[in-house]
Amino acid sequence: MATANLAVDLSNLSKQFDKKSPVVLDGLSLTVNRGEFVCLLGASGCGKSTLLNILAELDLPTSGSVKVSEPPTLMFQDAALMPWLTAGENIELALRISGYEKSGRKKRAQELLELVHLPASFDKRPHELSGGMRQRVSIARALAQERGILLMDEPFAALDAITRDFLHEELLQIWKQTELTVIFVTHNVREAVRLGQRVLLMSSKPGRFLKEWSINLPEPRRIDAPEVANLASEITDHLRNEIKRHG
Repeated sequence: MATANLAVDLSNLSKQFDKKSPVVLDGLSLTVNRGEFVCLLGASGCGKSTLLNILAELDLPTSGSVKVSEPPTLMFQDAALMPWLTAGENIELALRISGYEKSGRKKRAQELLELVHLPASFDKRPHELSGGMRQRVSIARALAQERGILLMDEPFAALDAITRDFLHEELLQIWKQTELTVIFVTHNVREAVRLGQRVLLMSSKPGRFLKEWSINLPEPRRIDAPEVANLASEITDHLRNEIKRHG
């Protein structure tokens, strides 16, 4: 287990899928405190999703160690809701799996839908909801698992800019209310600067942590704010150089 204030503690973690394949992750070390919001950036194929899978205990490192304070919840780009269940029933299913008492599941599911501003969507099936609404249900379902660590793998990448901006606000409000630890993977540099307290840039082939930025910008942040744009431009320059290096 991690020490008292740590949610995640990686030490010299490496991953190679087999002896003939290239090293995917190489010597990653990282600590994340409880309640932090950390964003991971990097080119496609740098191992960001592999790292999340290891943190979620869906895969094992080849070497090194990974310690988490509790089993995390993993949220993907696709909302992956059960299409034959309503929004409320999708959340109730997560509550049941988590051991929540049957008598209180419907009430708790409704509370979680209210938290993501979908109070009238309990009886709607996924096909009746927009992409942004489905992602909000997915966030509510993740919260239903009542775990303190949320891993998010490009959850808003498929959404239009306005919907994504709205969900940024939703996510930040939920993070502050629930004191979750969030590790958020994205290709969108401005998204990372807007959301994160820290942004880590990963190298490609193999994945290593190249550079880290502490984000000390005034809040609430807008994605189009000059200070967000300026820092995003600096980070983008580093990302471009890394992509060129492997081009």
